[in-house]
Amino acid sequence: QVQMTESGGGSVQTGGSLRLSCIPNGYTYSPKYIGWFRQAPGKERESVATILLSAGGPEAYAESVKGRCTIYYDWDVNTVYLWMTNLKPDDSAMYYCAHNRPYRAVYGLGTADDFEYWGQGTQVTVSA
Repeated sequence: QVQMTESGGGSVQTGGSLRLSCIPNGYTYSPKYIGWFRQAPGKERESVATILLSAGGPEAYAESVKGRCTIYYDWDVNTVYLWMTNLKPDDSAMYYCAHNRPYRAVYGLGTADDFEYWGQGTQVTVSA
C-alpha cells in the first residue's frame, strides 16, 4: 500500500520561507515521480512542482513559483522537499504531495490525473 506523508506547513509572514516534506512509502513501480500540488479555498487544485526520482532527475515548476521554490529528493532519508522562499499571501493553500500512477511518465508538471496516491496535505498560511 502506497502512503504519502506531508509535513512542514505553518504560518509565516510575507517574504518568509518554509520547507515542506513528503515521505513516500510502498511505491514499487517505475518511473517514480513526486508532485507537489496546492489548493486554496474556492480554487482548483494546481500543480506547484514535480520531480523524477532519479539521479539528476528533471524538475518542473509552475510559473507562479518559479525562482522561489526548489523541489529536491534526499535519497538518504527518502524524502522529497519543497523549499519555498519569498512567500506571498497568494501562496496560502493546503499543499499535497502525490505519487504518479503506476508506470505513467509525467511530462513537465503533469496534471492531477497523472497522480494516483495523495497525502492528507499540510496547510501553508502567509499573512500580509
